[in-house]
Amino acid sequence: MNLRDTLQKHNFKFKKKFGQNFITDGNLLQKIVDAGEVGPDDVIIEVGPGAATLTKALAKQAKAVIAIEIDTELLPIIEEAMEGFDNFYLVQGDALQIDIDKLVEEKLGTPHRCKVIANLPYYITTPLVMHFLEQGFLIDRIVIMVQKEVAERFTALPGKKEYGAITVSLHYYGSVRNAFVVPRQMFIPKPDVDSAVVDIQPWQEKPLIADDEVLFHRLVKAAFGQRRKTLNNALKTLKLDGELLQSALAQCGIDGTRRGETLSVAEFVALSNTISSLILSQTK
Repeated sequence: MNLRDTLQKHNFKFKKKFGQNFITDGNLLQKIVDAGEVGPDDVIIEVGPGAATLTKALAKQAKAVIAIEIDTELLPIIEEAMEGFDNFYLVQGDALQIDIDKLVEEKLGTPHRCKVIANLPYYITTPLVMHFLEQGFLIDRIVIMVQKEVAERFTALPGKKEYGAITVSLHYYGSVRNAFVVPRQMFIPKPDVDSAVVDIQPWQEKPLIADDEVLFHRLVKAAFGQRRKTLNNALKTLKLDGELLQSALAQCGIDGTRRGETLSVAEFVALSNTISSLILSQTK
Protein backbone atom coordinates (compact mmCIF):
# COMPACT_ATOMS: atom_id res chain seq x y z
CA MET A 1 0.00 0.00 0.00
CA ASN A 2 1.50 3.34 -1.04
CA LEU A 3 1.51 6.46 1.12
CA ARG A 4 -1.54 8.06 -0.49
CA ASP A 5 -3.58 4.87 -0.07
CA THR A 6 -2.52 4.57 3.57
CA LEU A 7 -3.59 8.13 4.34
CA GLN A 8 -6.87 7.62 2.48
CA LYS A 9 -7.54 4.38 4.37
CA HIS A 10 -7.31 6.27 7.65
CA ASN A 11 -9.25 9.23 6.25
CA PHE A 12 -6.35 11.48 7.18
CA LYS A 13 -6.55 15.19 6.34
CA PHE A 14 -3.38 17.31 6.22
CA LYS A 15 -3.33 20.15 8.74
CA LYS A 16 -1.64 23.40 7.77
CA LYS A 17 -1.17 24.39 11.41
CA PHE A 18 1.24 21.45 11.84
CA GLY A 19 3.14 22.11 8.60
CA GLN A 20 2.62 18.56 7.34
CA ASN A 21 4.47 17.58 4.16
CA PHE A 22 5.37 13.90 3.90
CA ILE A 23 8.31 12.43 1.95
CA THR A 24 7.34 9.99 -0.80
CA ASP A 25 10.68 9.01 -2.33
CA GLY A 26 12.49 5.96 -0.91
CA ASN A 27 15.90 7.04 -2.23
CA LEU A 28 15.54 10.40 -0.47
CA LEU A 29 14.65 8.69 2.80
CA GLN A 30 17.83 6.60 2.61
CA LYS A 31 19.87 9.68 1.69
CA ILE A 32 18.71 11.38 4.90
CA VAL A 33 19.58 8.29 6.96
CA ASP A 34 23.01 8.20 5.31
CA ALA A 35 23.54 11.93 6.02
CA GLY A 36 23.08 11.14 9.70
CA GLU A 37 25.52 8.21 9.47
CA VAL A 38 23.03 6.05 11.36
CA GLY A 39 24.51 2.88 12.81
CA PRO A 40 23.50 0.01 15.13
CA ASP A 41 24.60 1.91 18.27
CA ASP A 42 22.61 5.06 17.52
CA VAL A 43 19.51 6.24 19.38
CA ILE A 44 17.45 8.48 17.11
CA ILE A 45 14.97 11.17 18.11
CA GLU A 46 12.53 11.95 15.31
CA VAL A 47 10.19 14.94 15.60
CA GLY A 48 7.08 14.90 13.43
CA PRO A 49 7.28 11.37 11.97
CA GLY A 50 4.14 11.98 9.90
CA ALA A 51 3.26 8.71 8.20
CA ALA A 52 6.48 7.06 9.48
CA THR A 53 8.22 6.72 6.11
CA LEU A 54 11.51 8.15 7.46
CA THR A 55 10.89 6.43 10.79
CA LYS A 56 10.92 3.01 9.17
CA ALA A 57 14.15 3.74 7.27
CA LEU A 58 15.79 4.90 10.52
CA ALA A 59 14.58 1.91 12.54
CA LYS A 60 16.13 -0.52 10.05
CA GLN A 61 19.62 0.79 10.91
CA ALA A 62 19.45 2.29 14.42
CA LYS A 63 19.60 0.83 17.91
CA ALA A 64 16.35 2.64 18.74
CA VAL A 65 14.04 5.29 17.30
CA ILE A 66 11.93 7.50 19.56
CA ALA A 67 9.35 9.46 17.55
CA ILE A 68 7.53 12.51 18.93
CA GLU A 69 4.25 13.34 17.18
CA ILE A 70 1.86 16.13 18.19
CA ASP A 71 -1.04 15.15 15.88
CA THR A 72 -3.13 12.45 17.58
CA GLU A 73 -4.79 11.51 14.27
CA LEU A 74 -1.42 10.27 12.96
CA LEU A 75 -0.78 7.89 15.86
CA PRO A 76 -2.67 4.88 14.43
CA ILE A 77 -1.01 5.39 11.04
CA ILE A 78 2.43 5.44 12.67
CA GLU A 79 1.69 2.43 14.87
CA GLU A 80 0.45 0.43 11.89
CA ALA A 81 3.52 1.35 9.80
CA MET A 82 5.91 0.39 12.61
CA GLU A 83 4.40 -2.99 13.48
CA GLY A 84 7.16 -5.55 13.90
CA PHE A 85 9.84 -3.06 15.01
CA ASP A 86 10.76 -3.73 18.63
CA ASN A 87 13.25 -0.85 18.65
CA PHE A 88 10.58 1.81 18.09
CA TYR A 89 8.92 4.06 20.67
CA LEU A 90 6.11 6.54 19.96
CA VAL A 91 5.41 9.57 22.13
CA GLN A 92 2.48 11.94 21.64
CA GLY A 93 3.33 15.49 22.59
CA ASP A 94 5.00 18.80 21.82
CA ALA A 95 8.76 18.38 21.33
CA LEU A 96 9.34 21.91 22.65
CA GLN A 97 8.02 20.78 26.03
CA ILE A 98 9.98 17.53 26.25
CA ASP A 99 13.26 16.89 28.08
CA ILE A 100 15.09 14.72 25.54
CA ASP A 101 17.56 13.24 28.02
CA LYS A 102 14.76 12.17 30.38
CA LEU A 103 12.75 10.75 27.48
CA VAL A 104 15.65 8.61 26.26
CA GLU A 105 16.36 7.31 29.76
CA GLU A 106 12.66 6.57 30.31
CA LYS A 107 12.36 4.53 27.09
CA LEU A 108 15.73 2.75 27.19
CA GLY A 109 16.17 2.41 30.94
CA THR A 110 19.55 4.15 30.89
CA PRO A 111 21.01 7.49 29.76
CA HIS A 112 22.22 7.45 26.16
CA ARG A 113 23.53 10.01 23.71
CA CYS A 114 21.34 10.48 20.65
CA LYS A 115 20.95 11.98 17.19
CA VAL A 116 18.00 14.06 16.06
CA ILE A 117 17.00 13.17 12.49
CA ALA A 118 13.74 14.54 11.16
CA ASN A 119 11.69 16.09 8.42
CA LEU A 120 10.77 18.99 10.69
CA PRO A 121 7.50 20.88 10.44
CA TYR A 122 8.67 24.19 8.98
CA TYR A 123 6.79 26.39 11.44
CA ILE A 124 8.75 25.00 14.38
CA THR A 125 12.24 24.65 12.85
CA THR A 126 14.12 27.51 14.51
CA PRO A 127 12.63 27.33 18.01
CA LEU A 128 13.04 23.55 18.08
CA VAL A 129 16.68 23.57 16.96
CA MET A 130 17.52 26.28 19.49
CA HIS A 131 15.67 24.32 22.20
CA PHE A 132 17.81 21.26 21.49
CA LEU A 133 21.05 23.25 21.50
CA GLU A 134 20.43 25.65 24.38
CA GLN A 135 19.24 22.94 26.77
CA GLY A 136 22.53 21.06 26.42
CA PHE A 137 20.88 17.69 25.81
CA LEU A 138 23.10 14.67 25.05
CA ILE A 139 22.76 15.19 21.30
CA ASP A 140 25.66 14.33 18.98
CA ARG A 141 24.06 15.37 15.72
CA ILE A 142 21.01 17.11 14.29
CA VAL A 143 20.15 16.23 10.69
CA ILE A 144 16.94 17.96 9.64
CA MET A 145 14.90 18.87 6.60
CA VAL A 146 14.14 22.60 6.49
CA GLN A 147 13.04 25.17 3.92
CA LYS A 148 15.88 25.92 1.51
CA GLU A 149 15.95 29.60 2.45
CA VAL A 150 16.17 28.65 6.13
CA ALA A 151 19.11 26.35 5.34
CA GLU A 152 20.79 29.28 3.60
CA ARG A 153 20.34 31.40 6.74
CA PHE A 154 21.66 28.61 8.94
CA THR A 155 24.86 28.26 6.92
CA ALA A 156 25.51 31.87 5.75
CA LEU A 157 28.85 33.64 6.13
CA PRO A 158 29.32 37.13 7.65
CA GLY A 159 28.54 39.91 5.19
CA LYS A 160 25.94 37.89 3.27
CA LYS A 161 22.30 39.02 3.30
CA GLU A 162 21.23 35.63 4.69
CA TYR A 163 23.56 36.03 7.69
CA GLY A 164 21.56 36.84 10.81
CA ALA A 165 21.01 36.27 14.51
CA ILE A 166 20.06 32.62 14.01
CA THR A 167 23.27 32.03 12.03
CA VAL A 168 25.41 33.38 14.86
CA SER A 169 23.52 31.42 17.51
CA LEU A 170 23.74 28.11 15.64
CA HIS A 171 27.45 28.46 14.92
CA TYR A 172 28.07 29.32 18.57
CA TYR A 173 26.65 25.93 19.55
CA GLY A 174 28.01 23.77 16.74
CA SER A 175 29.25 23.30 13.19
CA VAL A 176 26.59 23.68 10.51
CA ARG A 177 26.57 22.57 6.89
CA ASN A 178 24.05 22.33 4.08
CA ALA A 179 24.02 18.62 3.12
CA PHE A 180 21.81 18.68 0.01
CA VAL A 181 18.81 20.36 -1.62
CA VAL A 182 15.45 18.60 -1.94
CA PRO A 183 12.98 19.63 -4.69
CA ARG A 184 9.41 20.38 -3.60
CA GLN A 185 8.11 17.57 -5.85
CA MET A 186 9.42 15.03 -3.32
CA PHE A 187 6.58 15.71 -0.87
CA ILE A 188 2.84 15.30 -0.52
CA PRO A 189 1.24 17.72 -0.42
CA LYS A 190 3.78 19.63 -2.51
CA PRO A 191 5.01 22.70 -0.58
CA ASP A 192 5.46 26.10 -2.20
CA VAL A 193 9.25 26.07 -1.80
CA ASP A 194 12.21 23.71 -2.13
CA SER A 195 13.81 22.22 0.96
CA ALA A 196 17.29 21.27 2.12
CA VAL A 197 18.82 18.89 4.63
CA VAL A 198 21.06 20.58 7.18
CA ASP A 199 23.66 18.78 9.29
CA ILE A 200 24.39 20.36 12.69
CA GLN A 201 27.04 18.84 14.93
CA PRO A 202 26.97 20.38 18.43
CA TRP A 203 30.39 21.18 19.86
CA GLN A 204 31.48 18.66 22.49
CA GLU A 205 33.61 21.50 23.82
CA LYS A 206 32.74 24.98 22.58
CA PRO A 207 35.69 26.69 20.86
CA LEU A 208 34.19 30.04 21.93
CA ILE A 209 32.54 30.58 25.30
CA ALA A 210 30.38 33.54 26.26
CA ASP A 211 30.78 34.36 29.96
CA ASP A 212 27.16 35.51 30.06
CA GLU A 213 25.10 33.69 27.43
CA VAL A 214 21.99 35.75 28.14
CA LEU A 215 23.94 38.93 27.39
CA PHE A 216 25.50 37.30 24.32
CA HIS A 217 22.10 36.46 22.83
CA ARG A 218 20.74 39.93 23.69
CA LEU A 219 23.75 41.49 21.97
CA VAL A 220 23.31 39.39 18.83
CA LYS A 221 19.58 40.11 18.70
CA ALA A 222 20.18 43.85 19.09
CA ALA A 223 22.87 43.90 16.39
CA PHE A 224 20.46 42.40 13.85
CA GLY A 225 17.33 44.15 15.13
CA GLN A 226 17.61 46.81 12.43
CA ARG A 227 20.07 45.51 9.87
CA ARG A 228 20.77 48.84 8.19
CA LYS A 229 21.89 50.47 11.43
CA THR A 230 25.50 50.62 12.55
CA LEU A 231 26.54 48.96 15.80
CA ASN A 232 26.73 52.40 17.43
CA ASN A 233 23.01 52.85 16.82
CA ALA A 234 21.72 49.27 16.87
CA LEU A 235 23.23 48.46 20.27
CA LYS A 236 21.49 51.39 21.97
CA THR A 237 18.55 49.03 22.53
CA LEU A 238 20.70 47.20 25.11
CA LYS A 239 20.31 50.27 27.38
CA LEU A 240 23.99 50.16 28.30
CA ASP A 241 26.10 53.13 29.32
CA GLY A 242 27.34 54.77 26.10
CA GLU A 243 30.92 55.15 27.29
CA LEU A 244 31.03 51.54 28.43
CA LEU A 245 29.83 50.36 25.04
CA GLN A 246 32.34 52.49 23.16
CA SER A 247 35.12 51.26 25.43
CA ALA A 248 34.13 47.63 24.78
CA LEU A 249 34.08 48.16 21.02
CA ALA A 250 37.51 49.82 21.17
CA GLN A 251 39.01 47.07 23.31
CA CYS A 252 37.79 44.46 20.80
CA GLY A 253 39.07 46.44 17.82
CA ILE A 254 35.57 46.66 16.38
CA ASP A 255 34.60 49.84 14.52
CA GLY A 256 31.22 51.03 15.77
CA THR A 257 30.27 52.16 12.28
CA ARG A 258 30.18 48.52 11.13
CA ARG A 259 26.87 46.69 10.85
CA GLY A 260 26.08 43.58 12.85
CA GLU A 261 25.97 41.42 9.73
CA THR A 262 29.74 41.91 9.27
CA LEU A 263 30.74 40.51 12.67
CA SER A 264 31.94 36.92 13.04
CA VAL A 265 30.79 34.68 15.87
CA ALA A 266 34.19 35.18 17.51
CA GLU A 267 33.74 38.97 17.42
CA PHE A 268 30.29 38.74 18.97
CA VAL A 269 31.62 36.52 21.77
CA ALA A 270 34.60 38.82 22.36
CA LEU A 271 32.37 41.91 22.49
CA SER A 272 29.89 40.21 24.83
CA ASN A 273 32.66 39.08 27.18
CA THR A 274 34.26 42.53 27.20
CA ILE A 275 30.94 44.22 27.99
CA SER A 276 30.32 41.68 30.74
CA SER A 277 33.77 42.30 32.20
CA LEU A 278 33.34 46.08 32.14
CA ILE A 279 29.93 45.86 33.81
CA LEU A 280 31.40 43.60 36.49
CA SER A 281 34.30 45.99 37.13
CA GLN A 282 31.87 48.88 37.60
CA THR A 283 29.99 47.02 40.33
CA LYS A 284 33.11 46.40 42.43
